[in-house]
Amino acid sequence: MTQVGVISDTHGLVRPEALAALAGADVILHAGDIGAPEVLERLRAIAPVVAVRGNNDHGAWADALPETEAVQIDGASIYLLHDVNDLGLDAKAAGFAAVICGHSHQPRSERVGGVLFFNPGSAGPRRFKLPIAVGKLRIRGATVDGELVRLDG
Repeated sequence: MTQVGVISDTHGLVRPEALAALAGADVILHAGDIGAPEVLERLRAIAPVVAVRGNNDHGAWADALPETEAVQIDGASIYLLHDVNDLGLDAKAAGFAAVICGHSHQPRSERVGGVLFFNPGSAGPRRFKLPIAVGKLRIRGATVDGELVRLDG
């Protein structure tokens, strides 16, 4: 089994609670709106990081990041992007077990047509009354299960 940490919408803020929740991950996926390259450096101290650029990521460091990324972890194909509304493919037909996104700051873990759509919510500054959260994926072969982890109680 592979443990995957999932984080999004940090907007430059790395909370100690987020780092603690992601500890033990074999890899970390960041679904954009990173905010600063230092965020990725702090996450890389825990595990290798795969990250995509969000709509608020600007500058040379952000330009080097892809807008989408297809990742193979164990036997599972995972599609990573910032805004699920920009998903321009049929995830199931393309063979993806999961689609990981951010942007909305709304945590979501829902299986649609056999594909896990997973948004860890925002780990950065609070927006409105939305929770502060990260996520964890457990991958066994081609099966991906998700868990949302609230950091604000």
